[in-house]
Amino acid sequence: MTGDSSQHEALTRRDYMKYGAVVGGGLLAGCSSQSSSESAPTDTSGAEPTASATGTPTGSYEACIEPVGCQTFEEVPETYMVNNGEWADMAFALGQRDGFLTSAYMIPGFLFEPFGLDVPPLSETESLSQTNWDKEIFYEQDPDVILMDPNYMHKTGWDKSWDKSDTNEISENVAPFFGNNILRRRDWHDYKLYSMYEALERLAELFQERERYEALAEVHASVQDEIQSRLPPADERPEIALINSASNPNEGTFYPMRTQDEGVELKPYRDLDIRSAFTADHIEAGTIDYETLLEVDPEILVVHWGISTTGDQDTFSPKAFREQFVTPFEEDPTGSQLTAVQEGNVYPGAFGSQGPLVNLLQTELVAQQLYPEEFGAFDAETFPEVPEEQQLFDRQRVSDIINGDI
Repeated sequence: MTGDSSQHEALTRRDYMKYGAVVGGGLLAGCSSQSSSESAPTDTSGAEPTASATGTPTGSYEACIEPVGCQTFEEVPETYMVNNGEWADMAFALGQRDGFLTSAYMIPGFLFEPFGLDVPPLSETESLSQTNWDKEIFYEQDPDVILMDPNYMHKTGWDKSWDKSDTNEISENVAPFFGNNILRRRDWHDYKLYSMYEALERLAELFQERERYEALAEVHASVQDEIQSRLPPADERPEIALINSASNPNEGTFYPMRTQDEGVELKPYRDLDIRSAFTADHIEAGTIDYETLLEVDPEILVVHWGISTTGDQDTFSPKAFREQFVTPFEEDPTGSQLTAVQEGNVYPGAFGSQGPLVNLLQTELVAQQLYPEEFGAFDAETFPEVPEEQQLFDRQRVSDIINGDI
């Protein structure tokens, strides 16, 4: 964290902001009574502005999200920063690609290619540090809004020198925060954890993109219906050993994960009703070794975030994944005995940070990995290209929505 805030006191806040915060101890009614459904759109916005023929608001309007509350905007934000890639994905889906400025942790660009989106390399999109919040970057980028849970900055402890007063300074001098830590539930996150489409609806309210939201929710609902109609009976659905990509097969250290926890990062596994092969004791232990993994002996082993094992981080590399995860299993005396290893069922798992676009793609990916007889086999060599007959959604339809052809 760098810089003296005094030199910025006369800057920005957009003529004492184009935005007037209306944040009370609790949220207004529109923010706290949402449906838990991820697919059925509901109109929960408060007082709405008069809109022009193009949908652009011509007056002030309100957008609400926990934990920041409800805020009044005089104009639709044109530029934004994000912390994690799921908020960039949601903004892209709502037609806001051009307003993206920077992030701390972004989704690799190849996962957006099927939608016709040109996303720069991570080296050009990630200027915020994940562990050292530099105030100067916020001032330099000067966004209209910061799509980030403000509590993330001072409660995670990634940057121990950053406290709530620093978050308040950025909110007052640069731009308002608008976000929720939807990736996963954290120990400090004791307020609402939005589902992906609940968060998307909140963001659509901010960007005044209701039609795009409803169109995307319709595509999502169609995919969910298709999946549910084709899943095998519950007792025939697989359990998997899901391990975090921080696991190190060379050292025999593995981080077991649940598959049904809250948060957008595990959404594909929940939607496909994939259960964990690990017990609560394995999860509580935090790490396990080869011997414990062999006791579990899963038929399928998935490396969470493994699809980002890419070498240059901007294209998926099956070779890089194999070298980092598969080969060490095969060469270890104990690891080589695992059923998943012997049957070639060690897969690169979904990238946890995902919004509606990447989630559609990765739900399809997980379906192909775990139900190949029903959805067609996953082909690591060609991903993210997928044969048309195996596609669960129309890429062009989603691209049209992004481009406003609704």
